[in-house]
This record gives sequence, structure tokens and C-alpha cells, in this order.
Amino acid sequence: ENTLYGFQRAVELGADMLEMDVRSTADSVLVILHDETLDRTTNGKGPVGDWTLKELKSLDAGYTWTGDGGQTFPYRGSGLAIPTLDELFDALPHARMNIEIKQPDILTALGALIRRHHVADRVMIASFDSGLLRRFRSQFPEIATSAGLSEGVLFYVLSRLHLGAAYHPNANALQIPYRFWRFDTTHPAFLSAARTHHLKIHYWTINDAKTMRSLVDLGVDG
Repeated sequence: ENTLYGFQRAVELGADMLEMDVRSTADSVLVILHDETLDRTTNGKGPVGDWTLKELKSLDAGYTWTGDGGQTFPYRGSGLAIPTLDELFDALPHARMNIEIKQPDILTALGALIRRHHVADRVMIASFDSGLLRRFRSQFPEIATSAGLSEGVLFYVLSRLHLGAAYHPNANALQIPYRFWRFDTTHPAFLSAARTHHLKIHYWTINDAKTMRSLVDLGVDG
């Protein structure tokens, strides 16, 4: 996950969009890694933000990946490194990307990098933090964003009360869990309100074909 190899293979297999998570190094370079720490996916230890880019590049980003419960580690030692967002934009100049912000202090750097690479027409910015997304939108209004957690919950509740017209989050998509507390996020009233406001619906995390097909049949977008 979150390696250039993984993203390139996804594109080769026909993926419509890539999803990734962005953090900053100690020397303020944006890198692609989901976790706050390095321990789960690399042979490094500790917070990503404690390492410089040069130090991170010395780590093995395929070190812990296994497809057989830990019997073998086929990508260990194969040269996979933690990529920078800059490298990904260069490597896949036509891919569409959903980029989740993992740190509140990288907004300006992220938006500036997107502008520098002229990729605003093929990226969407995501975060659970609605306030963070509002700040990003004010700085970079031309870049698409999903709704934050509080924005999405409020829209859902109002739609179920048939008050969906009363609130329109300043976002391009609702990226929501397929199962969320006691909320039925596939309820017709919710889906109808989203369509009325031209909000795309993206569900996560869907790992089986049967569920995926049922959602496609409902007319969701991703």
C-alpha cells in the first residue's frame, strides 16, 4: 500500500481512481503513508514526522507485506521506498487521485504542490476534519473536496428528516462508511438528497464483489 509500485499496478489493472494518505517529513516534504508511525509497513520505527526525507528513503516500504500470513515476504528487499507526492504526480500524470490529509499543518504545501503540477482537475482532497477542509477550500477553491465527518453526518440527519434542501456542504462528494453506527447510509432519502445537490457518493471500505455490485445497482458513484 502507498508505494509507487502499488499505484502503478492499480493503474495497470484498470483502477478508476487511486486513494492515498499524505503526511510531512521532518524537513517538510509531503510523503505518502497512511499511519502516523512507520512500524506497520516498513522496517523503520516511530513517527513519520521525526524522520527527514533522506532517512525515510533508506527504509524498505515492502518489508512487512505478506500474502500468506507471514510465511513469506515477497517484496522485502525489492527496492520499494516511501514515495513523495511529488514523485507520484510525475510517475502517473493521468491518474485520478483521492488524497486524504493526515496532518493539519500541510494544507498550504499540499494545495501549492497540486497547483504546481497542474493536477487540480484530477484530484480530490479528503479529511475527517470538516474545519480543516473548510480552511483548504478557502485557500484553494478550484480543488475538489469531499465532505468532512460533521458535514456528512449533518447532511445525513437532515436528509432523513426530509430537510436535505436546508443544508448543502461546500463539497463535491460524500465519502462515507458503508456501515456507520446505526445510520443506514444507503437509505433512499439520503441518496436522493445527495443527487439533488449533485454530491457524489463514495463508500468505504468495500472488500467483496457482492456488496460492491449491490451498491453499483443503487447508482452510487464509487
